[in-house]
Amino acid sequence: MLGTSPLSRLFGKNPFSLLKQHMRVSLACAEELPDLFKALEAGDQAKVAELKDSIFKLEADADLLHREVRQNLPRTFMLPVNRRDLLDLLEMQDKIADVTQDIVGLLFERQMALPEGIKDHIHPYVEDCLNVVRHGASIIEEMDELLETGFSGPEADKVSAMIDELNTIEDQSDESGIAISSALFKFEDQMNPVSVIFWHRLIEWIGDTADYAEAVGNRLRLMISAR
Repeated sequence: MLGTSPLSRLFGKNPFSLLKQHMRVSLACAEELPDLFKALEAGDQAKVAELKDSIFKLEADADLLHREVRQNLPRTFMLPVNRRDLLDLLEMQDKIADVTQDIVGLLFERQMALPEGIKDHIHPYVEDCLNVVRHGASIIEEMDELLETGFSGPEADKVSAMIDELNTIEDQSDESGIAISSALFKFEDQMNPVSVIFWHRLIEWIGDTADYAEAVGNRLRLMISAR
């Protein structure tokens, strides 16, 4: 078990377990997005403010874990994977929390309203992107097993298949992103030009949560293939 491994004995905290905790917090940030956009549609600014506080707290927790992972990564030959690759994976996880904070921060500060033309698209789009993050998080939950097997063998094959599925799910979120961007484009002449710019930015940021989750999986695939 990990508790008796050389890595665990030599270092006070297992960096791979911390990596899993970090992804859980990043996922928790993204999990707030459906309620955020429901509150926005309802014009419930008090709820938006409440969710802003929750997401900012979670993002701060993610930052603490981010630093802790970096501090607990050994600089010796004992890591079973490339240290730089592991740090890159950590950065992609952290960006999920960061961009979620950006989304709620913009919505809160500008007290934005949901445009009529994208109301039918926003919730499916958010859910599609969130499903990518959820699947990415489920892959990171396999980290202990990958560590035990040296990032090879049947467990590595299982994770590689999960990453293939992640790529497929992310493709669906791309399709949803195209649909909502098209809907916004058709509605632009009824909107304030500044609002149009910000909504295109928000749509991009929502999609970034899925892109970063896919990047987590792809970085892990590289780590497996290098073994």
